[in-house]
Amino acid sequence: MSEPDASPTYSAQVRRLAELTARVQAQRAEAQDWYDQQCAAAQRAVSEATDQVRRAEAEVAAAREELERVDAEAAHLWQQLRDRLGGRGLGGPPGPALDATGDPLHLVQGVRELLGRVGQPGELPSSANPLLVLCGLFGAVLAYALGLGARQLGVSYGGDLAVGLPVLALVVTLLGPLIGLVPAKRLADRRHAVFGPRPMAVVVVAGLAGTALLLALGR
Repeated sequence: MSEPDASPTYSAQVRRLAELTARVQAQRAEAQDWYDQQCAAAQRAVSEATDQVRRAEAEVAAAREELERVDAEAAHLWQQLRDRLGGRGLGGPPGPALDATGDPLHLVQGVRELLGRVGQPGELPSSANPLLVLCGLFGAVLAYALGLGARQLGVSYGGDLAVGLPVLALVVTLLGPLIGLVPAKRLADRRHAVFGPRPMAVVVVAGLAGTALLLALGR
């Protein structure tokens, strides 16, 4: 049986193999460390990106909520302005200004304070009473004319209409004082004033007086 070769060449080959094995293990360990570092870095990047997305979503939700709050407040203030101006010549709320800067809530607060300083519109002054009286008389005359026309139709057609139309004519005539409220309200809107109980009473009383006078003259 032959003995293993213990020559210097064999020993050198064994050492060489051991060195190569150690080098391979070191390189493998280094590669594993690099891989672990890359995985950790990728996980950190994913975590940071996820946090950024969550923060961005929270900012978007907050911005949307603020936008809805500003829009609602702007619509409310615009409605107040419409009420104070009588709603004439005003459409919907204006859109956002492209060159606007600053916190929109502060701007809305400024508008609210400005409207508060302007105050509520006043009632129609007493100097408008003659016009209110004319509105009441106009309603009375118009209703009486319609009623008179209805009675004439009843007389012309006869039959059931001769019975029903006079009743309808009386109802229309009695509504004359209320018809005058329509032009009186338009007068108040044009003057940016409140059409309150006093102006309404002036119109109705004038309409009642006109209706009573017309009925008395028509007998």
